[in-house]
Amino acid sequence: MNSPRSIRQNARPDTLPNFRNLGIVLRILLISNGLAVLQAILQASAWTDVAQRMMQIATLLTPVLLTSLMVLWLAQPWLNRLPYRQGVSVAMAMVVVLTLSIYEFGSDLYSPAGNSKYYFDEARYALISVMVCGILLLYFRLRAKMLSRALHEARLQVLRARIRPHFLFNTINAVLGILRAQPKKAETALEDMADLFRMAMSDARDLVPLSREIQLSKQYIALEQLRMGERLSVEWQMQDVPDNALIPPLLLQPLLENAVYHGIEALPQGGIIKINLSRKGDVLRLTVENPCVEHTTPARGSHGSGDLQGDYMTQRSAPPAAGIKQRSNNKMALLNIRERLDLLFDAEARYQVESGSKFYRVEIILPYVKVRPS
Repeated sequence: MNSPRSIRQNARPDTLPNFRNLGIVLRILLISNGLAVLQAILQASAWTDVAQRMMQIATLLTPVLLTSLMVLWLAQPWLNRLPYRQGVSVAMAMVVVLTLSIYEFGSDLYSPAGNSKYYFDEARYALISVMVCGILLLYFRLRAKMLSRALHEARLQVLRARIRPHFLFNTINAVLGILRAQPKKAETALEDMADLFRMAMSDARDLVPLSREIQLSKQYIALEQLRMGERLSVEWQMQDVPDNALIPPLLLQPLLENAVYHGIEALPQGGIIKINLSRKGDVLRLTVENPCVEHTTPARGSHGSGDLQGDYMTQRSAPPAAGIKQRSNNKMALLNIRERLDLLFDAEARYQVESGSKFYRVEIILPYVKVRPS
């Protein structure tokens, strides 16, 4: 199980890829087989010879690849404790040893009796395994650096999205409206607002306790209810949600903000935001559903589809410039969520959007990550 890691304003330290991540494993399989196809093409004397060459390469590549992935999966916790360069050396050494062991074990298949090139083939396969391993580790290192920059930019974007003048001014006005009549409630509202901005500006962690995110979301809803009153209601449903679950910070609250500004606020009668949190096995599921202005074209999207609620919602009575700005902030926050899911969980997380004529639903599915015991 993954453990929480801290993100700083500076660049992330180099780390080995998570060999227990499904997306990482799939990328290794695709890249390795792609390099094998390239080698088959270079060795073949004609196009008709490529398939035969590929089969010859696969007889050694397949057991080496599967065995290496299994050993690296088992060694992941130990590799994580090593410095990056030492971890790279150890991972390469493991792959070389496995390659030579499998070659020796299947010597009758890979090197027929009387083959004078036996030791040359050993050296060649060891060199090839080092090169392939180096290419894969370099790819994941460059990918991590690119996604790290995207994460840093996403944190800046979500910070800007949280500091919206409309939200700040509306909250302050709502507090002023109840200051004399309900001073205790006004004090609580100011504390909630301070917590929201403190969370946005803090040097956040990659993963935070789910209970903390739920509390932050409830504080946000309480602030919005100050100005919207009974028009805004929230229905929480939690099923087998463990206390030690970890999720990316500012994951649930932006979805609620999206539901308020592009759903409830656009409806004169208001409505109910439904939040469902559940766990099934090693999977966490977060769903936020809100009513919206009726439209004629239902839409459905998934992780990376770009289907955002603000794109098709009708223009509210706010001035055009303000409406455009709010939709831009909304899109920025939701794209931010997708970027962070890509970085932290790769193919193990999914972001799905579904909309009907009168509802909009966002569902996030991500692996169940536990708090590591201290």
